[in-house]
Amino acid sequence: MAKIIDGKKIAADIRSEIKAETEKLTAAGKRAPGLAVILVGDDPASHYYVGSKQKSCDEVGILSFKTVLPATASEQDVKDVIQKYNDDENVDGILLQLPLPDAIRANTQEVIDTILPSKDVDGLTTINLGRLVSKDPAVVYPCTPKGCMELLKRYEVETSGKKAIVLGRSTLVGKPISLMLNNANATVAMAHSRTQNMEAEVRAADIVVAAVGVRELVKGDWLKEGAVVIDVGINAVEIEGKRKLKGDVEFESSEKVASFITPVPGGVGPMTVAMLLSNTLELFLKKTD
Repeated sequence: MAKIIDGKKIAADIRSEIKAETEKLTAAGKRAPGLAVILVGDDPASHYYVGSKQKSCDEVGILSFKTVLPATASEQDVKDVIQKYNDDENVDGILLQLPLPDAIRANTQEVIDTILPSKDVDGLTTINLGRLVSKDPAVVYPCTPKGCMELLKRYEVETSGKKAIVLGRSTLVGKPISLMLNNANATVAMAHSRTQNMEAEVRAADIVVAAVGVRELVKGDWLKEGAVVIDVGINAVEIEGKRKLKGDVEFESSEKVASFITPVPGGVGPMTVAMLLSNTLELFLKKTD
């Protein structure tokens, strides 16, 4: 039976560590780190996530700034707000809440690249993604992949020399986590919708990271005995009239085979916001060194 990786607890520990650090900074007469969030449109989920991020900032002593633009905002409107925060010395990290409205979504990367790499708190600018490839120490790691790696670290899961498979090749999770595992000396395979015999590929892996957005795709009998499972998927479903979240991994069957496994919810999810706060603090410290 697998040991449950408690992302909620680890995230709480990290927030406590960040709070202690910000208190030291302000006690020494320095300003608190600052995070700016830009929200475009009226998507309820995005508004909820932004509210949660601001609440977390308040909890740990990070200053939060927010700009909300209407869904009719142009690409230039968004870039202008980003530039305002680029120029603001009190802002250390800038987060553009995704997805953008349909009218400008096709140019998402171009808009993101308006953010200064030194303020790219989500690690999604082309420059920071390139730094990840080249193992540049100036890199800002994307929050969700960084959270996955932090869970492996805090549960003392060995990556060096291990076979890992990442299901999904998105820029947000799949590609960055593959590079980060590779940089941690794992032998990494990446599976996607065109992968043949995905089940056999998964069964060969010591570490499985599922990030495809397909409910309960990975079954327990796909797994190698003792595999470590990191489930990034969040799929909303209605069960007996109630909305519940399910991962990309079938938890009940996989728990019986894996050595460690993240639940959904309560696994990777809380770590994403914790890493956002961590990156904000790190960007502040880099600027003030």
